[in-house]
Amino acid sequence: TEPRQMEQVLDVYEKPLDVDHPVVCVDEASRQLIAEIALPIPMEPGQPERFDYEYRRNGTVNLFMAFQPLLGFREVVVTDRRTSMDFAAFLKYLVDVIYFSATRLTIVLDNLNTHFRKSFDDVMGKRAAAKLLRRVQFHYTPKHGSWLNIAENELSSMTRQCVMRRRFATIEKLREQTTAWHQHSNARQRGVDWQFKVDDARVKLKSVYPKIEV
Repeated sequence: TEPRQMEQVLDVYEKPLDVDHPVVCVDEASRQLIAEIALPIPMEPGQPERFDYEYRRNGTVNLFMAFQPLLGFREVVVTDRRTSMDFAAFLKYLVDVIYFSATRLTIVLDNLNTHFRKSFDDVMGKRAAAKLLRRVQFHYTPKHGSWLNIAENELSSMTRQCVMRRRFATIEKLREQTTAWHQHSNARQRGVDWQFKVDDARVKLKSVYPKIEV
């Protein structure tokens, strides 16, 4: 099944830009909130901001990333938790708010258990879930192929550019900074030109395909 899932995702990335049927990649990651015990020493010429090695853990939060590669558009939402309810609310936000005018969304995501239909039924009820999911088509990356999800790469970029080596004591401060980051990136319309095709996969990753004995 893994080669089939991989090729389905690669076929999705071949689709041209279509505002009525956008391709959106979705991923999520946890982040530790850390409060300072001593005030950091401010930045000076030739010297970065310095932090005391002691800190207090303030729990973890979750970052959802939605990224439309061809348009160069991303949306980051920070939530207190990483549950089925949070993911269902995030997807509903994408469908009803961000892509309200789209006929149908093609979503690329990994196969975490909160990403399947049953979790939507459990959280929203079958009727509400069916209404939401009529406007969504999921394409799951293979179990060992999360690198195929472009949103994973975008999360990595945000981590390096916005949150790495920084301490956020509150969810509000992290929201403020990640919102500033995605708005700045969207203003530049920094998209992704995905070059890895199905033909490339069949050559370079032939070891994952089933062997046919003759």
